[in-house]
Amino acid sequence: MKKDLGVLPAVFPMPVLMIATYDENGVIDVMNAAWGSICAPDKIALFISEPHKTTKNIRKVKAFTVALADEKHTAEADYFGIATGNKTPDKFERTGFTAVKSKNVNAPIIDEFPLSLECELAEITETENLHAVVGKIVNVCADEEVIGDDGKVNPEKLNAILFDQFRSGYYNIGDKVGQAWSSGKKF
Repeated sequence: MKKDLGVLPAVFPMPVLMIATYDENGVIDVMNAAWGSICAPDKIALFISEPHKTTKNIRKVKAFTVALADEKHTAEADYFGIATGNKTPDKFERTGFTAVKSKNVNAPIIDEFPLSLECELAEITETENLHAVVGKIVNVCADEEVIGDDGKVNPEKLNAILFDQFRSGYYNIGDKVGQAWSSGKKF
C-alpha cells in the first residue's frame, strides 16, 4: 500500500551540475544546481532563478559551462551550493580549484571536474511557473581518464555523483543494470 507524502520534488536521481561563469570583470563564479537537464541534442536547460549571481552573469556574458560533479570532489561541489556568489565573491578561490578559459565560449572550465559542457546562452524563458536558462552546447570536453576504449565517456570512470532530494544526500552511480533501447525488446 502506498502512503501519501504530500507535495515533494520527488524525482530521483537528480544531477549535480556545476554551472561556471565569469562576471563582467572576469571573476569566476560556480553554482551547484540539481534542477537541470538536456532538453535537445544540443541544448541544456537549467532551472535557476533570477537572484543567483550565476544567472546575472549569464545574462551579462551570454555563456557558461556545466560540469558534472564527481565523487572525488563532493565537498567542493557541495560548497558551491552552500555559498552564494552574491555574498561570497571569492568562493571559487576558497576551494583551491583551478580553471582555464574555454576555447569556445566566454566561460571557465574547472580543471578538477572531469567533464564539461561549453554553452552559449540560447534563451532565458520566464513565465509565471518557470524560469529556465537554456544553453546551446557548442562543445563537450572530458579528461582522457574518463573516456573508454570506444572513445565515449565511461560512466564508471566518470564517477559522477547524484543528488537525492528526499534526504539531501549525494550518491555515486552504481552498476549498469540494462542497455537502453535493447533491454525492453523482449516485450
